[in-house]
Amino acid sequence: MWENVFDWEHLPALHEGQFHDIALLDSGDWGWRARVVNQPSDSRPQIIEVRADRAAGAYVSATLEGPGAGSEVRTRLTPLAPDRTGIDVEFHVPESDPARLSVIGGRYRAIYQRLWDEDEAMMVERERAWSARIAGRGKTPETVLLGSPEAVRGALPRMVELGGERFRIIEVEGELVVHAATCPHWLGPLDDAEVVDGCIRCPWHAYVFDVRTGESRDGRGLTLATPPRLVLIEGQLALDPA
Repeated sequence: MWENVFDWEHLPALHEGQFHDIALLDSGDWGWRARVVNQPSDSRPQIIEVRADRAAGAYVSATLEGPGAGSEVRTRLTPLAPDRTGIDVEFHVPESDPARLSVIGGRYRAIYQRLWDEDEAMMVERERAWSARIAGRGKTPETVLLGSPEAVRGALPRMVELGGERFRIIEVEGELVVHAATCPHWLGPLDDAEVVDGCIRCPWHAYVFDVRTGESRDGRGLTLATPPRLVLIEGQLALDPA
């Protein structure tokens, strides 16, 4: 949960329906402050500050400047079990008209329900991917037979697990390409990543990689895991980890 609270970078990627852009202004153990542009892209920017109190299990998201300035979203987290957290959210808005407050409150609730659902899905998948990676450590990857070239091309895209890592086989400009299906940043899923100009983009934090080389294409320096080689063995395509 706290990992997600401090993760300002995911807002315009995972929540692209709500946020257009974000630029970090300051951050630390206390939280973070950023310039945020909501959707649509020509919206007036806001300065948002998230202040965290881990000891109290609470944090506050405050709008300091721009639309909604003076508003605060106060969240309290209560551990219920190793995999369950109680969440209480309060919306504090500088508005005295009951009718307007009702409308604003309804909008806040709808937006935050959607954002929390999207965040929860990311955190659940991250936990699953991390557990699978730990379980796969130490396993010796073996060659995986895929089938005839025609059968493989007819079943693309295809996901394959090898040595605890997941890879995707796709066709790019007539060439069969194998790439790691897990983002090296937060283990984001690349299973359904669209290939655009030879690159794929992580849906969680918008990290961009060259699908053929795995190298970073956004200047952030991360690289996809080296994929197994696609080889031909007695007329059958196979993934060879060697």
